[in-house]
Amino acid sequence: METVWVLGDQLNRDLAHLRGTEPAQTRVLFVVSERKLTSRPYHVQKLHLVVSAMRHFAAELSDLGYAVDLRRADSMRAGFEAHVAEHAPDAVRAMEPASLPGLRLLEDLGVEVVDNDHFLCHWRDFDAWAGDRDRVKMEDFYRWRRRETGVLMDGDEPAGGRWNFDHDNREPPSDDLAQRAPTPVRSRPDGIDRDTLDWLPDTAFGAAPDGTWATTRRRALARLNHFVEEALPRFGDHQDAMVTGAWSLNHSLISHALNLGLLHPREVVEAAEDAYRTGHAPINAVEGFVRQILGWREFIWGVYRRWMPGYAEHNVFDARLDVPPAFTGEASTDMACVSDTVASIHDHAYAHHIQRLMVLANLATSAGVHPGRFTDWMHGAFIDAYEWVMVPNVIGMGTFADGGRMSTKPYVSGGAYIDKMSDHCGDCRYDRTKRVGDDACPFTTLYWDFLDRHRGQLAGNHRMGRQYHTLDKLKDLDELRERATQVRRLLGRGEL
Repeated sequence: METVWVLGDQLNRDLAHLRGTEPAQTRVLFVVSERKLTSRPYHVQKLHLVVSAMRHFAAELSDLGYAVDLRRADSMRAGFEAHVAEHAPDAVRAMEPASLPGLRLLEDLGVEVVDNDHFLCHWRDFDAWAGDRDRVKMEDFYRWRRRETGVLMDGDEPAGGRWNFDHDNREPPSDDLAQRAPTPVRSRPDGIDRDTLDWLPDTAFGAAPDGTWATTRRRALARLNHFVEEALPRFGDHQDAMVTGAWSLNHSLISHALNLGLLHPREVVEAAEDAYRTGHAPINAVEGFVRQILGWREFIWGVYRRWMPGYAEHNVFDARLDVPPAFTGEASTDMACVSDTVASIHDHAYAHHIQRLMVLANLATSAGVHPGRFTDWMHGAFIDAYEWVMVPNVIGMGTFADGGRMSTKPYVSGGAYIDKMSDHCGDCRYDRTKRVGDDACPFTTLYWDFLDRHRGQLAGNHRMGRQYHTLDKLKDLDELRERATQVRRLLGRGEL
């Protein structure tokens, strides 16, 4: 009998490792590694999701007649070796992991590895498309994938007459945005969900699981349907908005299920396109969402496989600060936008893309937080985080630590952007219009100081000419530098 080793982010019978197998002739191995669970501080909801979903999938396969070996072991290697010693399989096969550490382990153990088909564009196809380019743009990749797949295409032309409706997706929050947003789906925990809490280490942090995240495919499909029916029609206009206390708004909340394998990107994209074709959702909403799945998610995996492992070490600005205590929850903060984002992470192991990019990464980049440490923290804190996800998102986009190999300029801003796209600034102790003084917005202070400190690297960027023109007109630059030094010191102490 052969063994199929199913990893924790491959929980779908219709993927390459299990598709076409006969239950009577196949034993399925799952390993829950204690070393993995304690390899870094993880949010308890993240650990619970992965382990409970693995256990649910193991039970599903057992019900279908597969011989299932679900092992708790000190490490993945130890679990594999114990399985082989007990069952002496004729062969062991696994699907190519999305992240490289898992692939290296499988190869080292002599496991047969089949191509990963949980993406719509395999990394080798991405590599062929990228050719000899040292810098790649998601928009170019996205248009290529649209043409190749026919998604949101009307013949040779993009649906709606434009490739990208990003400019129609940046409306600031309306007064009733949070009230009109649907309530996220929650599932009542079953016996496996409840019992899984006893499998988790004491090192986990954050609020306990509350049924928000799908631990089975059936629950994942319910969340996809809920998003398409209730949230997608209103997703487009305000997808970049932030509202205090409204952690989910019209976001899909299915990235965790996609990254576990409970949903396939193909069915997600098809459901969204069908909503447009039937008139249920407008083009700016559907295109913006499809761009996240068919474009960005696939692009990120391609970039990760093309440039790793060295890509994770990039630090073009020589940033050295630790992750601020205000991010990790070790200290409170008077920065309203940061406080709201960190509350969302604590409660849900989640913050939406603008909170991650323009609050957390923006402040980290401007302050000089070490990109590798920032990546590690986000990997542990977010429900949908894996190495292949976080390294390109943080190193390439969030912190510009790669010097612009996948972004044309750093995603940094002062408090004005946050004021435009949120309701945070009105009651904040800090004044987003001020650069200096005790009540100056830390984002505004650090933004101008960041441009000043890295003038040699950024002043020649054609997209930043206006910013440097403004910087050169500032009359309080010496005072600004002094305040920025103070802000970085207070941020590191958790005193802002």
